[in-house]
Amino acid sequence: MKLTLLLRSNNTRLALSLNRRKLTLLLLGVCGLVLVSSRSTTSPEENIARVQLANAEFQQQVKDVTLLKDATQQKLSGMLLKLAEMQSQIQRLDALGSKLVEQANLNPDEFNFGQDPSVGGPVSTTEVELPVHDELLVKMESMLSQLQDKSQQLSALETIMLSHHIEKQSRLTGKPIQSGWLSSYYGVRKDPFSGLPAMHKGLDFAGKEGEAVRATGAGVVTWAGSRYGYGQLVEIDHGQGLKTRYGHNKEVKVKIGDVVTKGQAIALMGNTGRSTGAHVHYEVLRKGKQLDPLPFVYRKGS
Repeated sequence: MKLTLLLRSNNTRLALSLNRRKLTLLLLGVCGLVLVSSRSTTSPEENIARVQLANAEFQQQVKDVTLLKDATQQKLSGMLLKLAEMQSQIQRLDALGSKLVEQANLNPDEFNFGQDPSVGGPVSTTEVELPVHDELLVKMESMLSQLQDKSQQLSALETIMLSHHIEKQSRLTGKPIQSGWLSSYYGVRKDPFSGLPAMHKGLDFAGKEGEAVRATGAGVVTWAGSRYGYGQLVEIDHGQGLKTRYGHNKEVKVKIGDVVTKGQAIALMGNTGRSTGAHVHYEVLRKGKQLDPLPFVYRKGS
């Protein structure tokens, strides 16, 4: 099969011959152009899909914003609760500080816990309404400043009271036992082993083995262990040249370097060393020289 196309004008004549193969290709090309030209750039289905996708993304953003809002509200509620706790703590510190000042007989004007600390800074000429979180930060800064001020006042008060407490606690008074009896006094006596007169440089308090031996004043342990003649010995330095010794213990409860308080159990009564029975040998020394402990034992102001 063969097709001939004839094109004629006034001056020109053109003849085009197409065989079956060329004709088929030409028809296919024409159909393709028709289909392409008749098809729009985007179909309605594609537009609907785009709208649905955008809507889904919008809904997800709404969920994210809602979750963020809820989380922010929870954090703000937590911050408000924390602020309330801090305010309550400040009030408790004020009450405690005022009570301690009164008990220590100090000048309340020097430790005014009920007054906010003085602060300063330039004055703003314009009033700006702060966002909620900024207001919370300002309140927290104010409370932190108050807490720091109260803490400094309490530290100073603690130092003063501790000084008074140490002075009182280091004062030697009372017996080194709670129960028992005074079995031997300070001075010359008959030595229980040799039978000869000998100087006894302390007091002996007899009692039941295993009873607590207690410090008669606060201080630092300078000896804790065996020592010739004393058996298991505890020695305490109370400052100002004063020391005490507690001998013949069954067991020592402290070690060298320990800080002990007045009345603290430092050992258990025993019969170690040069001893004839369960008791505690108690000595008081000033600058290394033994004194008669009896005036300290019955000293007032314990």
